[in-house]
Amino acid sequence: MTEGTRDWYLRAARELAATSPRQVEWCFGVAHDDRVLALLDALPRPARQPSLLFAVAAYLGVPDAPYAVWADAVLARAEDLARELPRRRVQTNEPGRCVPLLVALAHIPGPIALVELGASAGLCLLPDRYGYRFRTPDGEAGVALGDGSPVLEARLDAVLVPDALPDIRWRRGVDLAPLDARDADDARWLEASLPPDRPERRERLRAALAAARAHPVEVVAGDALAALPAAVADALAALPAAATASATLVVATLGTAVYLPPADRERLLAAIAGAGGRAVTFEARGALPEVTERWAALAAEGRADAAAGFVLALDGVPLASGSPHGDVLEAVRPPAGRPGTEAHRS
Repeated sequence: MTEGTRDWYLRAARELAATSPRQVEWCFGVAHDDRVLALLDALPRPARQPSLLFAVAAYLGVPDAPYAVWADAVLARAEDLARELPRRRVQTNEPGRCVPLLVALAHIPGPIALVELGASAGLCLLPDRYGYRFRTPDGEAGVALGDGSPVLEARLDAVLVPDALPDIRWRRGVDLAPLDARDADDARWLEASLPPDRPERRERLRAALAAARAHPVEVVAGDALAALPAAVADALAALPAAATASATLVVATLGTAVYLPPADRERLLAAIAGAGGRAVTFEARGALPEVTERWAALAAEGRADAAAGFVLALDGVPLASGSPHGDVLEAVRPPAGRPGTEAHRS
C-alpha cells in the first residue's frame, strides 16, 4: 500500500530529528493540518515530498517561523506552490560529503578522472579545492589538509584520516537538472533547499559556491547511467592532454542513489565496473543492494553498526559508516584477532 501524505510527514519528522528541529515542527504541523494536506494531495506524489515542500516554500519567500505563521504563508502562496512543486526536485548540494569522498579517494593511487552522478551544481567535484580539519574520537588535534574554502570539519577514526589531497586531472558531473554555481537563481534555490536553522551549512554552501565560480566544473544534463558511457569516453579523450600519467576513472554517488529507480540502483555498481571505473558510494544504508548485504554481514560479525545511517563503500565494499552530511565517519572494525581493517588503503 502506498504511504499516505500524512504518514509520510510523520515519518519525515522522525528522520529529520537529528538534522532540523524547525523542519520536524513543520512535519508534525503538516501531518495534522487538513488545509495543507489537501493542497499536497492535489499534486503528483513526487511533488509532495517534505524536503521539497520546505525548499520550494523558502524559495517563494515563506519565512522561517513557527508552524502557524509558516502554514498561513504557505497557503497564501498555494497557486505558486502548486505550479512550482511539480517542476522542482530535491537538489541539496552538500559540500560536506567531500569528506567521505576524500577518504575513499585515498585508497586509489595516482591521478584521478572524477565523474559524479547526481552532481547538482558540482560542488562535490571539488574536493581538492577545499580545506579540511579532521579530529579523531579520542580528542587528538588531528590533521589539517588544504588551504581552500570552505574548511570542512569532521570527526574520523584515525585509520580513515587521509594524508593528502587527491590529484584530480579531469572532472564532470551528471544531473537530470544541472545547476550553475554562477547563476544567482540557482544559488538561491540551493540555499532554499537547506534547513533554515542550520546557518553553518548556509555559510559552507556560500563558500563552496564561491569556489565553484572560481574553478568552474562541467555538469551535463542526463540520466545517471545512460550518460555514463559518454562521460567515460570524454574522460579518455581529454586525459592524454590533461595528465602526464594514466588516470583512474572514479564514479561517485553521494546521497543520490536513493533517487534512482530500484532497477538502476541494482545495476549501478556493475555499470560503473563495466565502464572501467572505480565506484565511490556514500549512500543511505539500504540504497544499494550489494552494499546493504555486505553491511548486514559485517554487522552480524560485530564489525559494523547494524543501524548505521549512511555507508561509505569503494566498489561495493564498505569502508565506514557516517552521518548523512559526512561530518562523522566510523571505520569498519577489523575481524576478531586481526590487527588490520578493511579501511586500510589498497
